[in-house]
Amino acid sequence: MRCPFCRAPETRVVDTRLLKAGAVIRRRRRCERCRRRFTTYEQVDELLPMVIKKDGRREPFERGKIVAGLKRACEKRPISVETIDAVADRIERQLEERGEKEVASRVIGEAVMRELHGLDAVAYVRFASVYREFKDVHEFMRELEELMARRDGGGRRSKAARPRGHRSP
Repeated sequence: MRCPFCRAPETRVVDTRLLKAGAVIRRRRRCERCRRRFTTYEQVDELLPMVIKKDGRREPFERGKIVAGLKRACEKRPISVETIDAVADRIERQLEERGEKEVASRVIGEAVMRELHGLDAVAYVRFASVYREFKDVHEFMRELEELMARRDGGGRRSKAARPRGHRSP
């Protein structure tokens, strides 16, 4: 590592610490020539894919967009910021593990839907209503009915699971 002050190539590590649960290494170094100290950080260079949007445009993956979408869906729900970050981390890790250079935005949206489905039904429906772009209330109701059926184990809905005001025939 070259010294940032005198550009000498001979530096010595004086202290090493792990940061961010071991994902980053912080090193204090000292230049052998000018004796000045400086800090370096070492972390894995994550290669995230380009995202192919619905209209065919390509843009770099942005974790912040996933977090923003999750926060909107989870607004006023009992879901912590730590949980939202953990969900975003899992989705980002899934994309890294795929090892692809490009991924359709649909793949990311479906991953968010899967995570929200297991996390909070209201947040799931909020996200689905925007993501799936329901054309009318019937499409929206079909999604709700499918969600309730999955929550009940695929069987008949219980009285508690019926929407308010619903009467059995």
